[in-house]
Amino acid sequence: MTNQLILYCRAGFEKETAAEINDKATGLGIYGFARTEPDSALVIFECNCAEEVKLLIQHLEFNTLVFCRQWFAVIQQLTFTSTTDRISPLMDCLLSSDLDLNAMTDVWVETADTNQAKELLSFCRKFTVPLRQKLKQAGYLTKKITTKTQPFTLHLCFTESNSCFIGYSFNHNHSPDFMGIKRLRFPVEAPSRSTLKLEEAIKTFLTEKEEAERLNEQQYAVDLGACPGGWTYQLVRRGLFVYAVDHGKVAESLQETGRVEHCPEDGFKFQPPKKRKIDWLVCDMVEQPIRIAELIAKWLVNGWCQETIFNLKLPMKKRYIEVQKCLFLIEQRLIDADLDYQMQAKHLYHDREEITVHIRLKTKK
Repeated sequence: MTNQLILYCRAGFEKETAAEINDKATGLGIYGFARTEPDSALVIFECNCAEEVKLLIQHLEFNTLVFCRQWFAVIQQLTFTSTTDRISPLMDCLLSSDLDLNAMTDVWVETADTNQAKELLSFCRKFTVPLRQKLKQAGYLTKKITTKTQPFTLHLCFTESNSCFIGYSFNHNHSPDFMGIKRLRFPVEAPSRSTLKLEEAIKTFLTEKEEAERLNEQQYAVDLGACPGGWTYQLVRRGLFVYAVDHGKVAESLQETGRVEHCPEDGFKFQPPKKRKIDWLVCDMVEQPIRIAELIAKWLVNGWCQETIFNLKLPMKKRYIEVQKCLFLIEQRLIDADLDYQMQAKHLYHDREEITVHIRLKTKK
Protein backbone atom coordinates (compact mmCIF):
# COMPACT_ATOMS: atom_id res chain seq x y z
CA MET A 1 0.00 0.00 0.00
CA THR A 2 1.13 3.56 -0.66
CA ASN A 3 0.31 6.91 0.89
CA GLN A 4 -1.36 8.24 -2.27
CA LEU A 5 -4.94 9.04 -3.21
CA ILE A 6 -5.87 9.61 -6.87
CA LEU A 7 -8.71 12.01 -7.69
CA TYR A 8 -10.17 12.43 -11.19
CA CYS A 9 -11.53 15.81 -12.25
CA ARG A 10 -12.28 17.86 -15.35
CA ALA A 11 -9.11 18.98 -17.16
CA GLY A 12 -8.28 22.51 -16.03
CA PHE A 13 -9.78 22.08 -12.55
CA GLU A 14 -6.83 20.37 -10.88
CA LYS A 15 -6.11 23.32 -8.55
CA GLU A 16 -9.71 23.44 -7.35
CA THR A 17 -9.73 19.69 -6.73
CA ALA A 18 -6.44 19.94 -4.83
CA ALA A 19 -7.66 22.83 -2.68
CA GLU A 20 -10.85 20.97 -1.85
CA ILE A 21 -9.23 17.67 -0.84
CA ASN A 22 -6.72 19.60 1.27
CA ASP A 23 -9.55 21.36 3.11
CA LYS A 24 -11.63 18.21 3.59
CA ALA A 25 -8.69 16.10 4.76
CA THR A 26 -7.59 18.80 7.22
CA GLY A 27 -11.12 18.78 8.63
CA LEU A 28 -10.56 15.11 9.51
CA GLY A 29 -7.17 15.83 11.05
CA ILE A 30 -5.28 14.42 8.05
CA TYR A 31 -2.56 16.61 6.59
CA GLY A 32 -1.20 15.92 3.15
CA PHE A 33 0.14 17.43 -0.04
CA ALA A 34 -1.60 17.58 -3.41
CA ARG A 35 0.48 17.19 -6.58
CA THR A 36 -1.04 18.58 -9.77
CA GLU A 37 -0.15 19.08 -13.41
CA PRO A 38 -2.15 21.56 -15.53
CA ASP A 39 -4.84 19.94 -17.70
CA SER A 40 -3.91 16.44 -16.51
CA ALA A 41 -7.47 15.78 -15.21
CA LEU A 42 -6.16 14.11 -12.06
CA VAL A 43 -4.70 15.01 -8.70
CA ILE A 44 -2.38 12.93 -6.52
CA PHE A 45 -2.92 13.59 -2.81
CA GLU A 46 -0.13 12.28 -0.59
CA CYS A 47 -0.75 11.55 3.09
CA ASN A 48 1.72 10.52 5.77
CA CYS A 49 0.82 6.85 5.47
CA ALA A 50 -1.47 4.34 3.75
CA GLU A 51 -3.70 4.12 6.82
CA GLU A 52 -4.57 7.82 6.50
CA VAL A 53 -5.55 7.30 2.85
CA LYS A 54 -7.84 4.45 3.89
CA LEU A 55 -9.39 6.65 6.58
CA LEU A 56 -10.09 9.32 3.98
CA ILE A 57 -11.91 7.05 1.53
CA GLN A 58 -13.85 5.47 4.42
CA HIS A 59 -14.89 8.51 6.43
CA LEU A 60 -14.85 11.48 4.06
CA GLU A 61 -18.18 11.33 2.23
CA PHE A 62 -17.43 11.25 -1.48
CA ASN A 63 -20.68 13.09 -2.26
CA THR A 64 -19.44 16.13 -0.33
CA LEU A 65 -16.67 16.68 -2.89
CA VAL A 66 -17.62 19.20 -5.58
CA PHE A 67 -14.79 18.94 -8.09
CA CYS A 68 -13.77 15.28 -7.77
CA ARG A 69 -15.38 12.85 -10.25
CA GLN A 70 -13.88 9.68 -8.82
CA TRP A 71 -11.18 8.65 -6.35
CA PHE A 72 -9.22 5.61 -5.25
CA ALA A 73 -6.47 4.68 -2.83
CA VAL A 74 -3.24 3.63 -4.55
CA ILE A 75 -1.64 0.32 -3.62
CA GLN A 76 1.19 0.54 -6.16
CA GLN A 77 2.37 2.31 -9.29
CA LEU A 78 3.46 -0.33 -11.76
CA THR A 79 5.69 0.00 -14.82
CA PHE A 80 5.54 -2.89 -17.27
CA THR A 81 8.76 -4.18 -18.80
CA SER A 82 6.83 -6.31 -21.30
CA THR A 83 4.06 -5.15 -23.64
CA THR A 84 2.98 -8.73 -24.34
CA ASP A 85 2.24 -9.72 -20.75
CA ARG A 86 0.90 -7.02 -18.44
CA ILE A 87 -1.49 -9.31 -16.58
CA SER A 88 1.11 -11.46 -14.78
CA PRO A 89 2.81 -8.57 -12.96
CA LEU A 90 -0.63 -7.14 -12.15
CA MET A 91 -1.72 -10.41 -10.59
CA ASP A 92 1.55 -10.64 -8.65
CA CYS A 93 0.95 -7.13 -7.33
CA LEU A 94 -2.61 -7.89 -6.24
CA LEU A 95 -1.79 -11.22 -4.62
CA SER A 96 1.05 -9.69 -2.63
CA SER A 97 -1.05 -6.71 -1.45
CA ASP A 98 -3.07 -6.44 1.76
CA LEU A 99 -6.35 -6.35 -0.17
CA ASP A 100 -8.96 -9.01 0.57
CA LEU A 101 -9.58 -9.90 -3.08
CA ASN A 102 -12.67 -11.89 -2.15
CA ALA A 103 -14.38 -8.55 -1.46
CA MET A 104 -13.63 -7.25 -4.98
CA THR A 105 -16.85 -6.75 -6.98
CA ASP A 106 -15.58 -5.08 -10.17
CA VAL A 107 -12.50 -3.84 -11.99
CA TRP A 108 -12.28 -0.56 -13.89
CA VAL A 109 -9.38 0.01 -16.27
CA GLU A 110 -9.31 3.78 -16.69
CA THR A 111 -7.31 6.80 -17.70
CA ALA A 112 -7.58 10.53 -17.13
CA ASP A 113 -10.29 12.30 -19.14
CA THR A 114 -8.11 14.35 -21.51
CA ASN A 115 -7.98 14.68 -25.29
CA GLN A 116 -4.49 13.18 -25.27
CA ALA A 117 -5.70 10.10 -23.40
CA LYS A 118 -8.48 9.12 -25.82
CA GLU A 119 -6.29 6.56 -27.63
CA LEU A 120 -5.18 5.20 -24.26
CA LEU A 121 -8.82 4.78 -23.24
CA SER A 122 -9.33 2.51 -26.24
CA PHE A 123 -6.45 0.35 -25.00
CA CYS A 124 -7.99 0.30 -21.51
CA ARG A 125 -11.29 -1.04 -22.84
CA LYS A 126 -9.56 -3.81 -24.74
CA PHE A 127 -7.37 -4.71 -21.77
CA THR A 128 -10.35 -4.97 -19.40
CA VAL A 129 -11.70 -8.20 -20.94
CA PRO A 130 -8.62 -10.45 -20.51
CA LEU A 131 -7.94 -8.99 -17.06
CA ARG A 132 -11.48 -9.79 -15.88
CA GLN A 133 -11.16 -13.30 -17.30
CA LYS A 134 -7.89 -13.85 -15.44
CA LEU A 135 -9.38 -12.61 -12.17
CA LYS A 136 -12.40 -14.88 -12.55
CA GLN A 137 -10.17 -17.84 -13.34
CA ALA A 138 -8.37 -17.13 -10.07
CA GLY A 139 -11.70 -17.30 -8.22
CA TYR A 140 -12.37 -13.57 -7.85
CA LEU A 141 -15.12 -11.22 -9.15
CA THR A 142 -17.76 -13.75 -8.20
CA LYS A 143 -21.29 -12.49 -7.63
CA LYS A 144 -21.30 -13.82 -4.08
CA ILE A 145 -19.17 -11.98 -1.53
CA THR A 146 -17.64 -14.51 0.85
CA THR A 147 -16.06 -12.09 3.31
CA LYS A 148 -17.12 -9.44 5.82
CA THR A 149 -14.61 -6.99 4.33
CA GLN A 150 -16.21 -3.89 2.78
CA PRO A 151 -16.90 -4.56 -0.93
CA PHE A 152 -14.55 -2.60 -3.16
CA THR A 153 -13.85 -1.85 -6.81
CA LEU A 154 -10.37 -2.34 -8.25
CA HIS A 155 -9.03 0.61 -10.25
CA LEU A 156 -6.24 0.61 -12.82
CA CYS A 157 -5.41 4.12 -14.00
CA PHE A 158 -3.09 4.01 -17.01
CA THR A 159 -0.97 7.11 -17.55
CA GLU A 160 0.90 5.39 -20.39
CA SER A 161 0.35 2.02 -22.04
CA ASN A 162 3.26 0.67 -19.97
CA SER A 163 2.49 2.39 -16.67
CA CYS A 164 -0.50 2.49 -14.31
CA PHE A 165 -1.63 3.20 -10.79
CA ILE A 166 -3.34 0.25 -9.10
CA GLY A 167 -5.82 0.97 -6.33
CA TYR A 168 -9.25 0.50 -4.82
CA SER A 169 -12.34 2.43 -3.75
CA PHE A 170 -15.13 1.31 -1.44
CA ASN A 171 -18.44 0.71 -3.22
CA HIS A 172 -20.46 2.59 -0.61
CA ASN A 173 -18.36 5.74 -0.96
CA HIS A 174 -17.41 6.40 -4.58
CA SER A 175 -19.00 7.35 -7.88
CA PRO A 176 -20.93 4.37 -9.26
CA ASP A 177 -19.87 5.37 -12.79
CA PHE A 178 -16.78 4.33 -14.74
CA MET A 179 -14.25 7.19 -14.47
CA GLY A 180 -16.94 9.06 -12.55
CA ILE A 181 -18.70 9.96 -15.80
CA LYS A 182 -22.38 9.46 -16.60
CA ARG A 183 -22.63 8.67 -20.29
CA LEU A 184 -25.89 10.14 -21.61
CA ARG A 185 -27.36 10.27 -25.09
CA PHE A 186 -28.57 13.59 -26.39
CA PRO A 187 -32.33 13.34 -27.09
CA VAL A 188 -32.80 14.61 -30.65
CA GLU A 189 -36.12 16.26 -29.78
CA ALA A 190 -34.56 18.43 -27.06
CA PRO A 191 -34.17 22.14 -27.95
CA SER A 192 -30.53 22.41 -26.79
CA ARG A 193 -27.60 20.36 -25.55
CA SER A 194 -27.88 22.03 -22.14
CA THR A 195 -30.64 19.49 -21.51
CA LEU A 196 -27.92 16.96 -20.64
CA LYS A 197 -26.83 19.10 -17.68
CA LEU A 198 -30.18 18.74 -15.96
CA GLU A 199 -30.55 15.08 -16.87
CA GLU A 200 -27.13 14.32 -15.38
CA ALA A 201 -27.96 16.38 -12.29
CA ILE A 202 -31.20 14.49 -11.71
CA LYS A 203 -29.47 11.13 -12.08
CA THR A 204 -26.62 12.26 -9.81
CA PHE A 205 -28.60 13.81 -6.98
CA LEU A 206 -31.71 11.60 -6.94
CA THR A 207 -32.16 7.85 -6.79
CA GLU A 208 -34.56 6.27 -9.28
CA LYS A 209 -37.14 5.95 -6.52
CA GLU A 210 -36.76 9.60 -5.48
CA GLU A 211 -37.03 10.70 -9.10
CA ALA A 212 -40.27 8.76 -9.56
CA GLU A 213 -41.73 10.16 -6.34
CA ARG A 214 -40.68 13.79 -6.75
CA LEU A 215 -40.55 14.37 -10.52
CA ASN A 216 -43.90 13.37 -11.98
CA GLU A 217 -47.17 14.67 -13.44
CA GLN A 218 -48.39 15.85 -10.04
CA GLN A 219 -45.50 18.32 -9.70
CA TYR A 220 -45.18 21.96 -10.78
CA ALA A 221 -41.90 23.63 -11.68
CA VAL A 222 -40.41 26.99 -12.62
CA ASP A 223 -37.50 27.23 -15.08
CA LEU A 224 -35.73 30.59 -14.77
CA GLY A 225 -33.90 31.56 -17.96
CA ALA A 226 -35.63 28.75 -19.83
CA CYS A 227 -34.96 29.75 -23.46
CA PRO A 228 -34.85 27.72 -25.66
CA GLY A 229 -36.07 25.01 -23.28
CA GLY A 230 -33.35 22.42 -22.72
CA TRP A 231 -34.06 22.18 -18.99
CA THR A 232 -37.81 22.58 -19.42
CA TYR A 233 -37.70 19.58 -21.76
CA GLN A 234 -36.33 17.31 -19.00
CA LEU A 235 -39.13 18.35 -16.65
CA VAL A 236 -41.90 18.02 -19.24
CA ARG A 237 -40.78 14.56 -20.31
CA ARG A 238 -41.19 13.51 -16.68
CA GLY A 239 -44.73 14.88 -16.65
CA LEU A 240 -44.28 18.14 -14.74
CA PHE A 241 -46.11 21.36 -15.62
CA VAL A 242 -43.51 24.09 -16.13
CA TYR A 243 -43.61 27.88 -15.98
CA ALA A 244 -40.84 28.71 -18.47
CA VAL A 245 -39.51 32.16 -17.58
CA ASP A 246 -37.50 33.97 -20.25
CA HIS A 247 -37.84 36.99 -22.55
CA GLY A 248 -36.63 34.77 -25.39
CA LYS A 249 -38.67 32.17 -27.26
CA VAL A 250 -39.25 28.70 -25.89
CA ALA A 251 -39.38 25.86 -28.42
CA GLU A 252 -42.84 25.43 -29.93
CA SER A 253 -42.59 21.68 -29.51
CA LEU A 254 -42.58 22.21 -25.73
CA GLN A 255 -45.51 24.64 -25.73
CA GLU A 256 -47.51 22.22 -27.86
CA THR A 257 -47.35 19.62 -25.06
CA GLY A 258 -49.81 21.62 -22.97
CA ARG A 259 -47.41 21.27 -20.03
CA VAL A 260 -45.63 24.61 -20.46
CA GLU A 261 -46.69 28.19 -19.79
CA HIS A 262 -44.25 30.69 -21.28
CA CYS A 263 -43.70 33.70 -19.00
CA PRO A 264 -41.76 36.43 -20.90
CA GLU A 265 -40.30 38.02 -17.77
CA ASP A 266 -37.00 38.76 -16.07
CA GLY A 267 -35.91 35.70 -14.08
CA PHE A 268 -34.71 37.91 -11.21
CA LYS A 269 -38.09 39.66 -10.89
CA PHE A 270 -40.45 36.76 -11.56
CA GLN A 271 -42.56 35.48 -8.68
CA PRO A 272 -44.56 32.25 -8.79
CA PRO A 273 -48.35 32.45 -9.12
CA LYS A 274 -49.94 32.65 -5.67
CA LYS A 275 -52.60 30.10 -6.64
CA ARG A 276 -50.05 27.40 -7.37
CA LYS A 277 -47.65 25.50 -5.11
CA ILE A 278 -44.29 25.20 -6.87
CA ASP A 279 -42.39 21.98 -6.15
CA TRP A 280 -39.26 22.59 -8.25
CA LEU A 281 -37.16 25.57 -9.26
CA VAL A 282 -34.47 25.06 -11.92
CA CYS A 283 -32.12 27.73 -13.17
CA ASP A 284 -29.28 27.85 -15.69
CA MET A 285 -28.98 31.60 -16.21
CA VAL A 286 -25.67 33.13 -17.29
CA GLU A 287 -25.07 35.55 -14.43
CA GLN A 288 -22.62 36.26 -11.62
CA PRO A 289 -22.73 33.25 -9.27
CA ILE A 290 -23.32 35.35 -6.16
CA ARG A 291 -26.44 36.88 -7.76
CA ILE A 292 -27.77 33.40 -8.53
CA ALA A 293 -27.02 32.32 -4.96
CA GLU A 294 -28.97 35.33 -3.64
CA LEU A 295 -31.87 34.52 -5.97
CA ILE A 296 -32.06 30.85 -4.99
CA ALA A 297 -31.86 31.72 -1.29
CA LYS A 298 -34.78 34.15 -1.73
CA TRP A 299 -36.95 31.47 -3.36
CA LEU A 300 -36.24 28.94 -0.62
CA VAL A 301 -36.61 31.34 2.32
CA ASN A 302 -39.87 32.74 0.90
CA GLY A 303 -41.24 29.22 0.54
CA TRP A 304 -41.70 29.66 -3.22
CA CYS A 305 -40.32 26.18 -3.95
CA GLN A 306 -39.51 22.99 -2.10
CA GLU A 307 -36.58 21.76 -4.17
CA THR A 308 -34.14 23.26 -6.65
CA ILE A 309 -31.37 22.43 -9.10
CA PHE A 310 -29.33 25.34 -10.41
CA ASN A 311 -25.97 26.18 -11.94
CA LEU A 312 -23.36 28.62 -10.67
CA LYS A 313 -21.19 30.01 -13.49
CA LEU A 314 -17.65 30.30 -12.15
CA PRO A 315 -15.05 33.02 -12.74
CA MET A 316 -11.72 32.19 -14.39
CA LYS A 317 -9.79 32.64 -11.14
CA LYS A 318 -10.44 31.75 -7.49
CA ARG A 319 -13.20 29.34 -8.53
CA TYR A 320 -13.05 27.23 -5.38
CA ILE A 321 -13.28 30.33 -3.19
CA GLU A 322 -16.28 31.55 -5.21
CA VAL A 323 -18.04 28.22 -4.75
CA GLN A 324 -17.47 28.34 -0.99
CA LYS A 325 -18.75 31.92 -0.82
CA CYS A 326 -21.94 31.15 -2.74
CA LEU A 327 -22.79 27.96 -0.86
CA PHE A 328 -22.05 29.63 2.48
CA LEU A 329 -24.40 32.50 1.63
CA ILE A 330 -27.26 30.12 0.84
CA GLU A 331 -26.63 28.01 3.93
CA GLN A 332 -26.59 31.06 6.19
CA ARG A 333 -29.89 32.32 4.76
CA LEU A 334 -31.51 28.92 5.30
CA ILE A 335 -30.13 28.61 8.83
CA ASP A 336 -31.26 32.15 9.70
CA ALA A 337 -34.74 31.26 8.45
CA ASP A 338 -34.69 28.11 10.65
CA LEU A 339 -35.07 25.85 7.63
CA ASP A 340 -33.85 22.26 7.55
CA TYR A 341 -32.30 21.26 4.23
CA GLN A 342 -30.16 18.89 2.22
CA MET A 343 -27.58 20.37 -0.16
CA GLN A 344 -25.14 18.82 -2.59
CA ALA A 345 -22.98 20.42 -5.27
CA LYS A 346 -21.05 18.79 -8.09
CA HIS A 347 -18.96 19.73 -11.08
CA LEU A 348 -20.75 17.42 -13.49
CA TYR A 349 -19.36 15.92 -16.66
CA HIS A 350 -21.66 18.04 -18.86
CA ASP A 351 -20.78 21.21 -16.94
CA ARG A 352 -17.96 23.41 -18.14
CA GLU A 353 -17.06 26.57 -16.21
CA GLU A 354 -19.86 25.97 -13.71
CA ILE A 355 -21.05 23.70 -10.95
CA THR A 356 -24.53 22.28 -10.35
CA VAL A 357 -26.24 22.50 -6.96
CA HIS A 358 -29.21 20.59 -5.57
CA ILE A 359 -31.09 21.75 -2.47
CA ARG A 360 -34.16 20.19 -0.90
CA LEU A 361 -36.03 21.64 2.05
CA LYS A 362 -36.90 19.03 4.65
CA THR A 363 -39.96 19.01 6.85
CA LYS A 364 -39.00 19.42 10.47
CA LYS A 365 -40.30 16.73 12.79
